[in-house]
Amino acid sequence: MSGNVADSAISPTSPAQTIPADLSGQMLELDEDDDLEVFSKDTTITDGGSFNASLQTSPGSMMNQYKFDEEDEEEEPGVKDIFITVDNPESHVTTIETFITYRVLTKTTRSEFDSSEYEVRRRYQDFLWLKGRLEEANPTLIVHPLPEKFVMKGMVERFNDDFIETRRRALHRFLNRIAEHPILSCNEDFKVFLSAQAWELTSHKKQGPGFLSRMGETVRAVAASVRGIKNRPEEFNSMQEYVEAFSQKMTSLDRITQRIVKEEREYLEELKEYAPAYTLWSGSEEELVEPLKGVASCVDRCFQETEEQVRHLSDTLAPALHEYVLCGETLKAVLRRRDNIQAELEAKNEALAAKRADRDADPRERGVVWQSLMGKNPEEARQLKQQRLAGEIHELKEEIDKLEDRVEWANNALKGDWSRWQRSMRSDLKEAFLSTAQKNVDHYEKCLAVWESFLLSMRAEVGDISQPSGDS
Repeated sequence: MSGNVADSAISPTSPAQTIPADLSGQMLELDEDDDLEVFSKDTTITDGGSFNASLQTSPGSMMNQYKFDEEDEEEEPGVKDIFITVDNPESHVTTIETFITYRVLTKTTRSEFDSSEYEVRRRYQDFLWLKGRLEEANPTLIVHPLPEKFVMKGMVERFNDDFIETRRRALHRFLNRIAEHPILSCNEDFKVFLSAQAWELTSHKKQGPGFLSRMGETVRAVAASVRGIKNRPEEFNSMQEYVEAFSQKMTSLDRITQRIVKEEREYLEELKEYAPAYTLWSGSEEELVEPLKGVASCVDRCFQETEEQVRHLSDTLAPALHEYVLCGETLKAVLRRRDNIQAELEAKNEALAAKRADRDADPRERGVVWQSLMGKNPEEARQLKQQRLAGEIHELKEEIDKLEDRVEWANNALKGDWSRWQRSMRSDLKEAFLSTAQKNVDHYEKCLAVWESFLLSMRAEVGDISQPSGDS
């Protein structure tokens, strides 16, 4: 199976220069006290790390002296051998639907690929298919979340530029997280997704599990979730508690950040009209022309700096927080799938115990007596029953052996991926926090410099005016 060789160099699409539309829409309505209460109870977000309220307040000392823990700076071993870029979104309109496709460029040195470069186009439902296939094949590995099908609630235009760019970035991160994963990146469906042309991918999708097979898996999962588990290992109880707390905190941070972005945009709209008001005023006040024009200039420059700050908040911090809100839901689903596998094992063990109890029961029990009344030899009936139970017990033992191996693999896979996910999460959020902190420092320093310059010029002008009266 082959794909087209990419003609252009791989480079991420540059961010849009306009401020993206609000990502949450109606989600912004939330009681502030409810948000803040989450953090008043427990400020710890990661294992062993908590917020220290006594940090130095000097911007220079905070940014220059901040150091990561050595364990967090460790890079995972291995050299990256697959590079993926998602860019160039295109809109397609048919008589049935309207959808967006994205170009997926791949460069790789892996031997399992027939070529070193590929260029294909994929739509959102193709990404959704890939995620589903990865989770089916690796139920307790943590597959990075996709963006929601609809990012903004109450959005009038579904395919506006900001929506498409937000999704493009998220899809780009999704594929690169898979490419960085030592197990998921070797999945055959991932290879097909990157290299197959559209008709080949459609054909490959049809080779997957049929509807009845998927329905059977769903029924078993529902039955396991209803039945629950009796003896979850303590380490997974700890994971469950951590995920619940992490998800709650990230959700609150996400909502607060979205509310701040919304309020900052409203402030920008007011600020945009502020400078012209001073300029117009200067036309009717001859004695205040220079001060009024000076204030108008300062306000305009602060508007530009604030616009850049809000853009950074929308493009960097808000997406990072929302992405880990989705990660929280992903982790909950992974833990549920692990529990379902263990629940299935426990159910098989219970069934095996019942069969053994039936096998060892008094031969005069009702089933054999009933068959004797039907004219059958009681001893023959008992032997037939023992043979049937022996066969069923043997089958259950084989199934239990397989399930025990599956549970062991699932537990080990989740424990290994859990550590990997935590390292990635801490690195991502620290980077987002530091980047936002630096942007805020730059913003306030530039605005401060603008107003200090204005003050100096005004004081100098006042000094020049008052100087003649002092000489007399």
